[in-house]
Amino acid sequence: MIQEKKILNPAENQTPADVVKRAKKSSDFKEISKNLSGVQIVILYFTSLIDHKTMEHVLLPYINECEKKNDQAFDMNQFKNSLPLEDVIRTKEAKEIEEKIHQGYILIQFKNNLEDCLLVNVNNLSKGIRESNETENEFNVIGPKLGFVESLDTNILLLRTKLKSPLLTTEEIVLGTLSKTRVMIVYLDGITNEQHIKFVMKRLSEIDFDIIWDNSALIQLIKENSYTPFPLYFSSERLDRISYSLTSGQVVIFSDGSPYAISGPTTIFDFFLSSEDYYYNWIIGSFFRFTRILAIIFSIFSSAIYVAVMTFHYEVVPADLLGPLIESRANVPFPPLLEVLFLELTIELLREAGARLPTKVGQTLGIVGGIVIGQAAVMAALTSNILLIIVALSALASFTTPTIVMSNTIRILRFPFIIMSSFLGGLGIMIGFVVLLCHLFKLKSFDTPYMVPLHPFRINSLADSIIRPPYTKLNKRPDFLRPKDKIKYSPKESNKKKEDINDE
Repeated sequence: MIQEKKILNPAENQTPADVVKRAKKSSDFKEISKNLSGVQIVILYFTSLIDHKTMEHVLLPYINECEKKNDQAFDMNQFKNSLPLEDVIRTKEAKEIEEKIHQGYILIQFKNNLEDCLLVNVNNLSKGIRESNETENEFNVIGPKLGFVESLDTNILLLRTKLKSPLLTTEEIVLGTLSKTRVMIVYLDGITNEQHIKFVMKRLSEIDFDIIWDNSALIQLIKENSYTPFPLYFSSERLDRISYSLTSGQVVIFSDGSPYAISGPTTIFDFFLSSEDYYYNWIIGSFFRFTRILAIIFSIFSSAIYVAVMTFHYEVVPADLLGPLIESRANVPFPPLLEVLFLELTIELLREAGARLPTKVGQTLGIVGGIVIGQAAVMAALTSNILLIIVALSALASFTTPTIVMSNTIRILRFPFIIMSSFLGGLGIMIGFVVLLCHLFKLKSFDTPYMVPLHPFRINSLADSIIRPPYTKLNKRPDFLRPKDKIKYSPKESNKKKEDINDE
């Protein structure tokens, strides 16, 4: 049952024991038991947030020394004051405990009085940020540049630094009979639908593979349909993008050795959205998003339409344009199909060569190679100058796709449409489009339809698909994710706070 009321702070009206019970749902929350003068203590902490050197070389050796002195009566204040660390807090407040353990504090509980606790600051937050890097493949002009790295612990640290919420829960499993790769499932407890979590755990537990070297391999192993070129899960190196996925109600998967995180369930629209859309004004963000979608449509169909028009449908060309078209193809000895395939394959060769070479050399090769080869092809009458412009614009439009995996899919999609148009013209393009839609309608991501909110139709989820609405309209999580907590925030409560501030 979807809740219509926003979840309150979990620490409200709870005890320190309740806070610990919730934190223990995460696999990176650890517990160590000690005995001091007949009083048993429990040391609890998030492994991803603390500085292990400080704990192992300062805190634990001191506690071990105290453990040997069982002849002295235990005094909590004396123990607190004698700890060889500066930031030590004694508290009974569950809210404070919850906040501090998510900031890298160690919680020390005493079995004879679980309500009276010590918080010791041994956080590792600054170190984790220094070890991170900037995003390389998902570049934004504005907004944060922070991305994930190959270390699983550092990635969880970065995520917990971004989302300091007690709802953030992790579950760790080991995959790979030879590699023994640590894989972490991350979600927001109380928001993410439990069926999605169980589905992910089931798919991961079914994997029987020797080496898991990267998340790209993991995606292929858990994919529901291996015979589709479309990515069914979103893979991102951006911290802000993955944080937004979690708050929307998605499940995220990390693996040790990979700087990318997998999120799902996803729809086809997620691959055309950029995190930069949310940093601009909503009007500007919507314009860029709509332009991006039009560019992708142009990239898929432009070359196929050229082949269909040149082969079957001369009558659709305006009379003023027909002359230049005929003149540009007057000396070309190849049919339109071979002409288009020649240029498209040339563009693909330039892309692959530019991607494999060092950055500066690759950029030079792409620019100079494109100009030289294009000009030479026109002068040698191997292709028409009009087609050269169309193919160049088509390649340029494909680069507007925010994710490289969907960009590669679009590159492949052009060729079936080109071949179909050469045999059946416009009818071939329509047949190919219908087949493509039927294929997309059958796909699922974490058992969720891939084409939602178009199929099945969800009018409430259309708001953040084609356009980017203002933040005041983004107060609900997507319906197709079936979140346990549907409301992000209440506009009425927000307006009431504004009115109270104005009154003051």
